[in-house]
Amino acid sequence: MLDAQAQAGQTGRMTPIYKIFRADEYAAFVRDGVSDGAPIDLSDGYIHISAAAQVAETAAKHFAGADGLKLLALDADTLGDALRWEESRGGALFPHLYRPLRAEDVLWARDLPLIGGVHQFDGLLT
Repeated sequence: MLDAQAQAGQTGRMTPIYKIFRADEYAAFVRDGVSDGAPIDLSDGYIHISAAAQVAETAAKHFAGADGLKLLALDADTLGDALRWEESRGGALFPHLYRPLRAEDVLWARDLPLIGGVHQFDGLLT
């Protein structure tokens, strides 16, 4: 996994997008170096990802009250044609990855704190 500065240096720009994993999903990803995503991703045929402005709502809607989550940052500009921005919730465009997520796609992975039943993103989003 590259740090954000090294990744941005390769492309000259960076558009951060975010994937949330449950602890077991993240452990499998670390173990295997690749993931087809969560059960919903497998069912839908692509990996659900969120832009910075969308990720808190994604956490509240799909991971409410879940502890032990990992937030992974990816650079949309390095994912090529496998990344498509498609209409979803309320007509908003969401990033969907149409290939497995690979360890080298990840800029960083951090714990997503849960305080008072709400996931805390302060200081996490780049």
